[in-house]
Amino acid sequence: MSLTEQPAPAPGPEGDAAAEQLRDRISADSLTTRRDYLRIVATVSGGLAIGGVGVASGILHRHGDSETAPRPKKVADSLEPGASVAFRFPGDEDRALAVRLADGSLVGYSAVCTHLACAVLWREDRGADGELYCPCHEGVFDARTGEVTAGPPPRALPRIFLTEQADGSVWALAAARSGEPAREALCRQFGETRPEATQGLGCPGADRAAATERRRT
Repeated sequence: MSLTEQPAPAPGPEGDAAAEQLRDRISADSLTTRRDYLRIVATVSGGLAIGGVGVASGILHRHGDSETAPRPKKVADSLEPGASVAFRFPGDEDRALAVRLADGSLVGYSAVCTHLACAVLWREDRGADGELYCPCHEGVFDARTGEVTAGPPPRALPRIFLTEQADGSVWALAAARSGEPAREALCRQFGETRPEATQGLGCPGADRAAATERRRT
């Protein structure tokens, strides 16, 4: 029998005592329910707050954080204008996206929204270049530059540097941090491992590193 189905207490002293016990029991059950509810709300809210602080303060992993060049990765055998392909780069857990724009330009970005790390998609039918879109909170990024054009994302999408080989295959070579200029990203990742590739960029210490590499060979 539920509390709401309890029989009415009889009148008189015994009835008054029974009524008082019933009120105490209902109050205790209500208090327990309220405490459980508040505990659940506090736990969930605390978890969301910690996750939000982690993303905002940069505690969570960010694309392109490595100081060394990743291993080049084949993205696709070919990529036609108006097509896109999802892949993992620079690490096996890093979601990325390569897009061939209508004019033939090849662009690549992290596919992790800079707001709360939801997946970013490419929508071809939005303007001449399409757009990069995060459906979680309506974040929108420019497909040609990766810059934020709408919604809550605080930073541009980190760039993935792509190259196309003579056979038409598309390869990912390096990754930039959000807002990092291309030259700085390439100097940071290739400065020591591929000094000959950074000489033309005028990277600090590139000439010295290249000369050291020549003496070794």
